[in-house]
Amino acid sequence: MDNRPIGIFDSGIGGLTVFKEVLIELPNESIIYLGDTARVPYGTRSKDIIKKFALELVEFLIKKNVKCLVASCNTISSTCLEAIQKHSNIPILGVVDPAVKEAIRTSKNKRIGVIGTNATIESKIYEKKIKKIDPKSQVFTGSGSLFVPLIEEGLSNHSSTKKIAEDYLSRFDKTEIDTLILACTHFPLMTEIIQEIMGKKVKLVDSAKPTARQLKEILKAKKMVRGESKKPEYEIFVTDAPDRVYKVAQRFFGNKLPVKPKKVTF
Repeated sequence: MDNRPIGIFDSGIGGLTVFKEVLIELPNESIIYLGDTARVPYGTRSKDIIKKFALELVEFLIKKNVKCLVASCNTISSTCLEAIQKHSNIPILGVVDPAVKEAIRTSKNKRIGVIGTNATIESKIYEKKIKKIDPKSQVFTGSGSLFVPLIEEGLSNHSSTKKIAEDYLSRFDKTEIDTLILACTHFPLMTEIIQEIMGKKVKLVDSAKPTARQLKEILKAKKMVRGESKKPEYEIFVTDAPDRVYKVAQRFFGNKLPVKPKKVTF
């Protein structure tokens, strides 16, 4: 039994999709979330800068005495997860592996699409991991980096966003994919638009639910599950604009965000 909180970090607020699923999967666990809203998006930055920023987020949460960490950012998970894991002596889970396994289970025709930030797509991590598990699968990728700032600004359902989505997703038109991985934790906020454009025959896979399930398995295996005697506590930290974040983040939780975000600086 381990009553320390779980730490979840992201380049912005997209990782709150993971936060929400962890709340559902592990309702007795305390959680500390950290979103780097002052420097979002990470997906257009160099690998070295992403690593530098990610390590700063990790250090902040380690000082909060978390028992494990979830890198809920696909860009971080794709570019520097191993470096972060070497830096820490507590378990650190990324979001790529859970999404890959879910997509392989979901796809019937072994034609899988991946849409993410530039950094995630350029890393080719999804192709590598899918091919390693199932060499017969075909993988088609495309960037959707503009989705991140649009979502952060609360414009995920705006008419202009749909036009941008149509342009991004058109690259999958002749691929015959039956599964599309939303390789950014922001993108589930655009599920309706993406599903409408792709059609009902294409199954959308986001990393939040499979990541929460895998986290639960890890905590059980390491005997780190929290006891039920105390009520869980939640904290949400951001590096900029907590009031705006609160307004946008409410949509993740159906206007039931557990706590208001607090601003922190490094």
